[in-house]
Amino acid sequence: MRARDLAELVRAPAALSVPGDIIAGAAAAKDLGPRTAGLAGASVLLYWAGMAANDWADREVDARERPERPIPSGRISAGAALGVATGLTAAAVVAAGLAGGRKALRVAVPLAGAVWAYDTRLKTPALMATCRALNVLLGANRRPHRAVVPAAIVFAHTYTVTALSQFEVHGATPALPKRTLAGTAAIAAAAGGTPAAGALAAWYAIRYGRPQLDAVDKPDAEHIQRAVGAGIVNLPALQGALTARAGRPLLGLAVAAAAPLAKRLARWVRPT
Repeated sequence: MRARDLAELVRAPAALSVPGDIIAGAAAAKDLGPRTAGLAGASVLLYWAGMAANDWADREVDARERPERPIPSGRISAGAALGVATGLTAAAVVAAGLAGGRKALRVAVPLAGAVWAYDTRLKTPALMATCRALNVLLGANRRPHRAVVPAAIVFAHTYTVTALSQFEVHGATPALPKRTLAGTAAIAAAAGGTPAAGALAAWYAIRYGRPQLDAVDKPDAEHIQRAVGAGIVNLPALQGALTARAGRPLLGLAVAAAAPLAKRLARWVRPT
């Protein structure tokens, strides 16, 4: 198993969109600290596990629709992909427990279950959005009730991306990107509240909204894929806005800085 093939299996660069969930949740809960880094690491491991599990579960569909993916192309066996997914899931749950104790496990275990449920049985936008919302609550750790608003905002964003992703192969009608574009505008408005948060939310809305607007004019598979990719790589800008909204503007800027890096890395390994 070559390193590049493994990176493609787990969509390695897309994991840059994950730590921001944890940081936004911790900032909202006023619980930023050493455990935040550990929980972010656990979250990245679980994200990679979910990507590998998704490819394992979709291997027959990918053989027809995406034969270039690692499993159908023969670069990684189905058994190896399942092993990677299982091992990373276990490592993620252990890491979450070590970093955040029992309270973290109360979120990490259901989150892992939701990830596997999505990958293997229930591929709905609502379930994927729930996974992301739980990820925000994982960051809040001891005070998850304080992170309900950012969790809901991340839920809404993830719903739009997942709704688009279901039409990456065959394209959609203009009505779909119109709806997700309206959702993006509402999400950006909800994420504001301070000058720094508003600026980052506007950045998010422009960078994610522009490909959706293009998809309204031409909703073929290529433009839908571009919109999905933009939703993934620009999520750190939204997470940064939520972090700034919680009173940590400099940290919010640092979180948002992952967006251009993710975009650059996406040229090496596709995030979808």
